[in-house]
Amino acid sequence: MKQQRIYPQAVVTPKAERALLSGHPWVYDTEVLRAPDAANGSIVDVVNAKGRYLGSGFLSVHSKIRVRVFSRNANDIFDEIFWRRRLSHAWEYRKTVLDGVSCCRVIFGEADLFPGLTVDRFGPLLVTQTLCVGIERLKGVLFPLLVQLLRGDGQEITGLYERNDAALRVREGLSEGKGWFDLSALGLPAPESCRTQITENGVRYEVDVENGQKTGFFLDQRYNRQAVARMAKGKTVLDCFTHTGSFALNAARGGAKRVTAVDVSADAVDLARRNAALNGVADKMDCVQANVFELLPQLAQSGSPYDFIILDPPAFTKSRRTAQDALRGYKEINYRAMKLLPRGGYLATCSCSHFVTDAMFRAMLADAAHDAGVQLRQIEARQQSPDHPVLWGVPETEYLKFYLFQVF
Repeated sequence: MKQQRIYPQAVVTPKAERALLSGHPWVYDTEVLRAPDAANGSIVDVVNAKGRYLGSGFLSVHSKIRVRVFSRNANDIFDEIFWRRRLSHAWEYRKTVLDGVSCCRVIFGEADLFPGLTVDRFGPLLVTQTLCVGIERLKGVLFPLLVQLLRGDGQEITGLYERNDAALRVREGLSEGKGWFDLSALGLPAPESCRTQITENGVRYEVDVENGQKTGFFLDQRYNRQAVARMAKGKTVLDCFTHTGSFALNAARGGAKRVTAVDVSADAVDLARRNAALNGVADKMDCVQANVFELLPQLAQSGSPYDFIILDPPAFTKSRRTAQDALRGYKEINYRAMKLLPRGGYLATCSCSHFVTDAMFRAMLADAAHDAGVQLRQIEARQQSPDHPVLWGVPETEYLKFYLFQVF
């Protein structure tokens, strides 16, 4: 028997219908023919002009993304049982695809059908970022359910910290801020410290969930760091844009002869240095504050001792409009690295911007190799770790490109 729907309807254009049927979850403001009479953040049904059900999502009256669809099942009723089941699906997926869940991304937004929600786990602490007004309205239900789910599975969770210091919230009509989420109803007082330690690939890190970048640590390169560690034995390694020192530390533990970790941020360099000491590799890991764009040409002048270079830059673009400018930046550092490496040297290089597609990134690498007068032998082409899943039909979830080459 067909379920009687109780949610207001948003009637959308044929363009929106095609996008939804192809798997994409967003309906833009210009694609709404008749707006529902509903409050900001409400759950609405999306239908075409003939009344055909296309999905259900969160209404955002301030955003250009007017509806974020999270269900395509007309029989779904969005009660506590529904959300508990969906959280359980996300957690069981992580336990299936990862070799450990003490530090991982638990919820990856649209890819887990929780629009605009990020949840990362760093040992006993969960860190969330909420960029969707509908999730903001529901977090009083979702967050305690998630903590109960993990604790019921034997996981030690002592607190949940909200990192809502993101400008994107303003587009949803939300304020910015950060702080501990109240879990006192579960008998959990706010932890005294926002710092913790995690272990990933056998490497220990300090994580500051209050002040660290994004949610405190970048988890998406987990298995790419393992790949670097396997190749690092006996090599002299230059890790550019090191941030917390993660690639450098994996290389050092993998048996590198010497590692230099470089970042333009003094705070990042200090953190990398502390992490080197924490892992007992400070004697073979130099941490240097420098601008990579200036350092690579300087090394070309003075002579480079490195036979393995890692390029893990921040996203050079956050919009499609500036993608070509970003590609020029990527080409510059990759060209310089290829010129620096001896014949037979190794290069790890990546981009974390989904606006720079894999085809664009590969074309840039080919151009850089041509201009550097080298040839690239591909060892591996990789993506983000599977706790950041790629949802087909949603290209925004396929963002990290990671390549390993031998240069000769």
